[in-house]
Amino acid sequence: MDPESFAPFGALRVLLGNDVRFVVIGGIAGQLHGSTSMTFDIDVCYERSRDNAERMAVALKEMNARPRGFPDDLVFVLDADTIRLGDSFTFVTDHGEVDCLGTPSGTMGFDELERNAVTMDVGGLRLPVCSLNDLMRMKRAAGRPKDRIELEILGALRDEIEEAESERRPR
Repeated sequence: MDPESFAPFGALRVLLGNDVRFVVIGGIAGQLHGSTSMTFDIDVCYERSRDNAERMAVALKEMNARPRGFPDDLVFVLDADTIRLGDSFTFVTDHGEVDCLGTPSGTMGFDELERNAVTMDVGGLRLPVCSLNDLMRMKRAAGRPKDRIELEILGALRDEIEEAESERRPR
């Protein structure tokens, strides 16, 4: 992926504009919580109802989504049934790489992540972002080397946030 063609907030704007229910996870969530690690894709956990799958399919078509790593001549039907029958999808879109996960590693899926999510205002968008603790749990469960490195960064960030909050509390 060419970093110059990565436009995560364009993808998020399309999802929000189509009323897709999702929570931002992955590297962008880490950045929104304060991590300085770079990422060149956007990861979302999506709600798996039929209505939301229909809205997700419309949004992905609007972004000209194509399965990442699939041959161009392979037929891929992007519709609500495909979204509902699958769980995790990796796409290349007009806004860069977009990964859509129904049940991210270490979680029970959207309902759990939404319950703990925080809403962040970013560039005029109100984004549901997974909690720092949920993000760390996903990184721990994924267990890839890059996730273990990011887990150290997120843990230090959480410690800094907790320390700053304790200093602000009246004694």
